[in-house]
Amino acid sequence: MSGFVLSACSTVDLSPEWLHSRSVCIVNFNYCLNGEWHKDDFGQTITPHELYTRMLAGESATTSQVALGEYLDYFRGFMQQGKDVLHVTLSSGISSSYGSACLAAEQLSNEYPGRTIYVVDSLCASAGYGLLIDRLADLRDEGMELEELHTWAEEHKLEVNHLFFSSDLTFFVKGGRVSPIAGAVGGMLKICPLMHVATDGSLQVKEKIRTKHKTKLRTVKRMEELAEGGADYAQRVFISHADCLGDAQEVAQLVQQKFPHIRDNEVHIFDIGATIGVHTGPGTVALFYWGNPQRWIA
Repeated sequence: MSGFVLSACSTVDLSPEWLHSRSVCIVNFNYCLNGEWHKDDFGQTITPHELYTRMLAGESATTSQVALGEYLDYFRGFMQQGKDVLHVTLSSGISSSYGSACLAAEQLSNEYPGRTIYVVDSLCASAGYGLLIDRLADLRDEGMELEELHTWAEEHKLEVNHLFFSSDLTFFVKGGRVSPIAGAVGGMLKICPLMHVATDGSLQVKEKIRTKHKTKLRTVKRMEELAEGGADYAQRVFISHADCLGDAQEVAQLVQQKFPHIRDNEVHIFDIGATIGVHTGPGTVALFYWGNPQRWIA
């Protein structure tokens, strides 16, 4: 076991069992549903299905990042154990948690001068963020030390590619990701936009495609164009979904058909957690893999 802590936020959208098996420590985001605050705890308190059902019924939902004080308490616990920390945050293009984590690390460096806290802005989201953490856990387990792992994360984080789509743009419109006019027109024309996370960590609409089925096909085709090795891609793939498991499973099947070198046990499906889900709403599917470090610039 390494002498440092690999840490992330609950917005990695993996399962508690997966994170425990990889020895990754988690600090929780927060969300408010119908006036009551909850921890984003991987659906253990309120399941994703219940969350989305209540949102569709009209209950208000908002999110809150990890506050400075929460980061201080969280990191201080490791400092008191004599452990250094590599903490990777949700993309700064989506949340200001990176800034809060950096402030906490700076403050604690004065309080514990013999300890080190590295903070990395993942520029990733959901299980794409999780895919980066999973690779860092592999490298740590292979013996990579803290400083080298921190450097590797900074140098390779943009190689995590994100592709996602949603059959319901309601909550993208509410969150300002899609304009009201585009959302209304998209609904009438059955447009299912293909989106991605850009190199600055922000969400962008890249293609407007009619029908969800065509978008699924285009998503996997785009992965073939961008993935490391193209159709010979053979690394791990993560898929996350917002209460639409059937769509996620169909995308997984298309991936396995298109990429014959990916082993069956290397495609994994996870729930989109509360923090991300409050902003996407139900019906979102996201595909994550290793590929072009420039992501999608065309």
